[in-house]
Amino acid sequence: MKKSMYRSSIICLIMAIQFLLLTAGIVNADQTDIENINLGNWTGSKLDVLMQDKSKKASASEQIDFLSSEFLGTPYEGHTLTGDTDTPEVFTINLGGMDCFTYIDYVEALRVSGSYTDFKNNLKDIRYLGGAVSFQNRNHFFTDWPVNNPGHVKDVTHEVGGEKTVSTKKTLNIKKDGGKYLPGIPANEREVYYIPSASIDEDIVGKLSTGDYVGIYTELPGLDVTHTGIIIKKNGRTYLRHASSRNVNDRVVDEDLLEYMQNKPGLVVFRPTSE
Repeated sequence: MKKSMYRSSIICLIMAIQFLLLTAGIVNADQTDIENINLGNWTGSKLDVLMQDKSKKASASEQIDFLSSEFLGTPYEGHTLTGDTDTPEVFTINLGGMDCFTYIDYVEALRVSGSYTDFKNNLKDIRYLGGAVSFQNRNHFFTDWPVNNPGHVKDVTHEVGGEKTVSTKKTLNIKKDGGKYLPGIPANEREVYYIPSASIDEDIVGKLSTGDYVGIYTELPGLDVTHTGIIIKKNGRTYLRHASSRNVNDRVVDEDLLEYMQNKPGLVVFRPTSE
């Protein structure tokens, strides 16, 4: 009896010490259990209703148009995902402020979800390779999307651009001087297809679809795109719906696509699958 009581006391003491170390930040909790959730003006219940209303839309294009429009006017906020080589990645949802990439993350996750719980799980699958939350697994580049999430989007740049499409080989994450944009993330050789802005005419615009996810191609070494958004067609015009960091906008807005693409190198086009 005494040995049993002694053993129980030791176990309790160890658990108490572990708790104190954890609260002091000396021992890390399992990162998969840590979340940073800011729903802004939304609630889980409101998101459930939003996804129920979305399901009434017949096509992926209509669903993306509907869902993305609900965030028009949402403030631009960069660096909401805070993991790096020295900081464990924490699963984050911030619907109160978003950048161009987290914006399309949220829209695509909502598109394939039927409830708030689904949304959280699908967002992990869309943002991280294999749904495993970590800085190393995160999609850091736009062209990671069709590679890591072939069930969600496909690269249709060549389909849209035809013979005007240009391909180039990039070593993603490596700067001109040989340094890395993102320490801890390996370099990745990838062929990137884009449509030069000078080649974007009415024929090419006609092949774009509402709900296409697009990236603004960059000629900078080590990067594929510098910005992302969503194609929206309405009232006979084609728009780029995106989280804009420009001071004149600083929020999610619609801008005329052809006007926006002036002086930009080119366009990369991904299309959602029907699932």
